[in-house]
Amino acid sequence: MESSSNEIPVSVQNLKKRFGAQKVLNGITLEAASGETLAILGRSGTGKSVLLKLIIGLDAPDSGSVRLHGRDIVGLDAARLNELRKRMGFLFQQAALYDSLTVEENVAFPLNRHTRMSEAERRERVRELLHSVGMDRDLSKLPSEISGGMQKRVGLARALALDPDILLFDEPTAGLDPITAGEIGRLIVELKQERKLTAIVVTHDVRGARQFSDRLILMDQGKIVIQGSFAELQKSKDQFVAAFMSGV
Repeated sequence: MESSSNEIPVSVQNLKKRFGAQKVLNGITLEAASGETLAILGRSGTGKSVLLKLIIGLDAPDSGSVRLHGRDIVGLDAARLNELRKRMGFLFQQAALYDSLTVEENVAFPLNRHTRMSEAERRERVRELLHSVGMDRDLSKLPSEISGGMQKRVGLARALALDPDILLFDEPTAGLDPITAGEIGRLIVELKQERKLTAIVVTHDVRGARQFSDRLILMDQGKIVIQGSFAELQKSKDQFVAAFMSGV
């Protein structure tokens, strides 16, 4: 059944996940509203990236639900999950480009797989996408011939190829210098304004989160410690929150 357009795009309820004896997520509940950019902050190893994998269905929780546009994806068969995934874009931490494909071929990859566009339509769409991230002059280059920041831009163009309404980012500014990180942050803001996307950004970059997010969630030891605006988190008297935010 098709979900109605007023459903919350991403809703996670009481999500739990352990690997062996280690509890990674211990009852996570959160929602991302339509057009909202939600930043999920926390130290390394607090389960942020695991949470993203559960939201996109790359892994299954031990208990709890993950609803995309009102549809619980936990236990969905592969065919139905893949249909839902087409409405989502995912930017991996390392951009995850195919080394042997050019910039143009990397962005065209999902279009080749999931659409019936003609070659001319595909080329036009790829150029449009690369133009939107400032990479339309590097069509024929291989990933090894461009910088880390440029690879992230190409990864972002590919994540947008199927015109998703939910976009997930895993550490989009990791390993980038402050200027390039700021450019990626601005790009996230621009995309949100132009496309009205719902975005969830996993990051430990507090400055970046301040720049591009509407709301922040701070996790520690598999739980949500606090959520709210940047100003609300900064005012918190909680020792862990204050220590984390003092990095700004």
